[in-house]
Amino acid sequence: MSWLDALILGLVEGITEFLPISSTGHLILTRSFLGLTGDEATRALIVIQGAAILAVCWEYRVKLWNVTLSLFTDSNARRFAINLLVAFIPLAVIGLEFKDDIEAALFAPVPVALALVVGGVIILWAEKRKHVESIPSVDDIKPRDAIKVGLIQVLALFPGTSRSAATILGGLFIGMSRRAATEFSFFIAIPTLLGATIYELWKARDAMTALEATPLAISSVVAFISALISIRFLLRFVSRHSFAVFAWYRIVFGGLILATWLFGWVKW
Repeated sequence: MSWLDALILGLVEGITEFLPISSTGHLILTRSFLGLTGDEATRALIVIQGAAILAVCWEYRVKLWNVTLSLFTDSNARRFAINLLVAFIPLAVIGLEFKDDIEAALFAPVPVALALVVGGVIILWAEKRKHVESIPSVDDIKPRDAIKVGLIQVLALFPGTSRSAATILGGLFIGMSRRAATEFSFFIAIPTLLGATIYELWKARDAMTALEATPLAISSVVAFISALISIRFLLRFVSRHSFAVFAWYRIVFGGLILATWLFGWVKW
């Protein structure tokens, strides 16, 4: 990758990771548009997610630090940690079993575009449902709620679905407030994306070269900064608006990709 390719990928990752529009889908489309192929580009898509998740760790550093310090003395801190663990387990178990097969079959622009459109329609349907809030904040989430969201998060294995969309909608379905569902999607991304990044780096420990270091560093720094901005934007946005705008974006963008593919305007 050139430094410009790395900058673009980092920017796309940071902006889209926590919005319900599928960062992986956008990265796959961006990679195809830039003409990036091979294992190096594939690794970059996963590794830079780790940089984006560090933005969550920084934004919520006080809460995460307090939870760590009081893990053995505060029942609320223990419940928070248990919630993250039980929400992470389904995706970890199923992902280790099927992730490579799914990537081989669906990591392509057309399946991603289809998933974007379908996901947008589901978000619009979810927004029309009557939403009863029984879980006002992240601290009110119980392990049984967390495992339900974790099971729904498994849908994020399909590129274009959006891990953020799946977890936020899952939270809304079980009665979380918009802010609680959004923040919980941030928190459960920590073990999910850091785990994926560490796993990918471990798999590629013998294949990675020094030439990859510079573009990965550029992508990672840009992803961290843009993700931090995106997190703060989303928290302000959900306090006043629904997720319908993201649904329409998914439908229009995915439809545009499908149209350019169908009429042969772009060779995705």
